[in-house]
Amino acid sequence: MKSIKDILKSNVSALKTHNPNLETALNSKLNTSAHDKYNATNQPNQVEVFKCAICQDRGIVLEGDVAYPCSCMQIRKIENQFRNARISRELMKCRLDKFRFDYYTQDKADQSHREAATRALDASKSFVEECKVNPHGLGILFTGPVGTGKTFLAASIANELMEAQLQVLFLVVPDLLDELRATYKSEINEIDLLDTARTIPFLILDDLGAHNYTDWTRNRIYSIINYRMNELLPTIITSNLSLDEMEEYIGVRTTSRIIQSSRIFRLSVEKDIRHQMYHEREGKK
Repeated sequence: MKSIKDILKSNVSALKTHNPNLETALNSKLNTSAHDKYNATNQPNQVEVFKCAICQDRGIVLEGDVAYPCSCMQIRKIENQFRNARISRELMKCRLDKFRFDYYTQDKADQSHREAATRALDASKSFVEECKVNPHGLGILFTGPVGTGKTFLAASIANELMEAQLQVLFLVVPDLLDELRATYKSEINEIDLLDTARTIPFLILDDLGAHNYTDWTRNRIYSIINYRMNELLPTIITSNLSLDEMEEYIGVRTTSRIIQSSRIFRLSVEKDIRHQMYHEREGKK
């Protein structure tokens, strides 16, 4: 049984911020409430709001002389994982079981869109399950036009890996390029950023598209992909480029390594899914 001292030490790094939207996304059962308390001078009607009603933000629950970690500590740990993964608030809601095939089946006579989506979804589910057992293996490259569900699948994979307590980093490639350019005169920051992208167990590179690559940024992208391929660290990549276009923008050697280290799935739809979602949303008003 852990002592109070040991538990407090193990929890010292836990953040005490709380994200209600993330709590909803994670289906947390934690109930947050306010407690009426007297202040130090015993004046009534003073309200102190605790983020956790169970442990009153201490991180431990006391039962006599025995202390137990509070259930809120696990929620804080997951929140920290999502925050460190750099995944956006909107994408935190993505899950593989929420994948909608009706976006791919407008033409009853042509089932090619749905068949491609089925293959991509099945591969995503298999990838998550396999990674829980063996974190070293092939990654996935999702290609296809804008609005075909590539980012949804990549974000769903990221979320489900994090819920399995696995480390993930979600990088949007245009943002990554901006950060790399910003570190051009700061070698230490660049090394930190690249090392994290190289060594994180699971990396998501979203929107590897026709951006303004320079030889300098191409070399950095190559260093990430090449290191991860050699160390058998899976990378999930989304791109609206064909493989030929990818060679043109990021280079032949980087594209070759992506192909070698990935399973490739192409998604397609008759109409941009975001447009479909817009009309669906506005039609309900």
